[in-house]
Amino acid sequence: MNCVTRETKVRLHGLLRLAAIAAALIAGALGASAQGDVQLTQYWALPTVFNPAATGNSDYLRVRGDARMQWVGIHNAPTSFMVMADSPLKFGKKQHIGLGVGMMQESLGLFSNLALNVQASYKLRVLKGVLSIGIEGGYYDQKFKGSEVQIPEGDDFHESGDEAIPTQDLAGHVFDFSLGLEYTHRYFWVGVGAKHLLQPTVKLSLEGSEASEEMEYETELPRMLYFSGGSNIQIKNSLFELQPSFLVKTDFKSATADITMRARYNRFLSFGLGYRYNDAVSAMAGVEFKGFFLGYSYDYPLSAIGKVSSGSHEVVVGYQLKLDFSGKNKNKHRSIRLM
Repeated sequence: MNCVTRETKVRLHGLLRLAAIAAALIAGALGASAQGDVQLTQYWALPTVFNPAATGNSDYLRVRGDARMQWVGIHNAPTSFMVMADSPLKFGKKQHIGLGVGMMQESLGLFSNLALNVQASYKLRVLKGVLSIGIEGGYYDQKFKGSEVQIPEGDDFHESGDEAIPTQDLAGHVFDFSLGLEYTHRYFWVGVGAKHLLQPTVKLSLEGSEASEEMEYETELPRMLYFSGGSNIQIKNSLFELQPSFLVKTDFKSATADITMRARYNRFLSFGLGYRYNDAVSAMAGVEFKGFFLGYSYDYPLSAIGKVSSGSHEVVVGYQLKLDFSGKNKNKHRSIRLM
C-alpha cells in the first residue's frame, strides 16, 4: 500500500503552516484583497512574473505563455496575456547566472497596459541550497480610452464637462524597476519579490483642446511585495508527487493570498485545487509531454461578484529544453522547480 513517510508529513505540514501564517498576518493586518498587478491562478507555472530571482532556477530553457479571462460575464472585465522566458547561463565551470525576458498585456475596463522587461539573477551556494538574487528593468506603457467614457444622465456625482474626466484617448509610459530574492533547497523553495520598487508615476497626456494645450493626467504603479514558496514531495513507492505552493501579495494597503495543492503523476499528468483569500476557489489540471506543457484552471468566485460572473478561465502553454552544459550533467533532475 502506498504511503507518505513521516519526513514527508513534517515537510508538508510545515509548508502549509507557513503559508497559513503568512496569509493570516498580512491579509489580517492590511485588509481585503489587492490586485495591483495581473492576477494568476497558475502562478507556480510562471514564477518569474512575480520574482526576477526565479530566472534560471532549473537546468532548462523555459518559455511559457499565459492567457486569462477574469470574471466572465462582466463587460470590460480584466483580460491578460503574457509570455515569459528564462534560462541558466554557463559561467566558468558552474552555473551562476540566470537570464530572462517577459511581455505582459492587460486590459482593465478602459485601461490597457503593456509591460516589457529583462531580468537577471546571480546564484550563491548557501547552507546546502542556492540563494538567488534577481533584478528586473522594464518599460511600462499605459493607455486610457477616454473617448469611450460615458456619463449617465442624472448622475449626481459627475458632470459631463468636468475636466477631471478625460474624454479623449490618453497614453503614457514609464521605466520600471524590481528586485527579488529566492532560496532553493532540496526539499523546498521560498522567495520574496519587490515589484515597482520606485513606485513610478505614469503621466498620461493628450493633444485635443481648442487652445492646443496639453492635458495631462497621472496614474501610479504601487509597490507590490510577493512572498512565495512551495515544494515537490515524492510519495513513497508511487509515481505521485505532491506540490503544495502559496503566493501572498500586498501593496501595503491591502493583501491577498493564494494556497494551492497539486498532485503530479509520472511527470505527465497533474491536477489540483486552490484557494484565494476572500475571493475564489479554483480547480486546475495539466499535462506534460516531451518538454511541452499545457495547463488549465477555473476560478469560482466566492465574493458578491459571483452574482454577475460565471468565473475566470486561465490557460498556460509552454515548452522547456534541457541545457546540458557538461557531458556528465551532474545536476540532472535536482531542481524542485521543474514542472
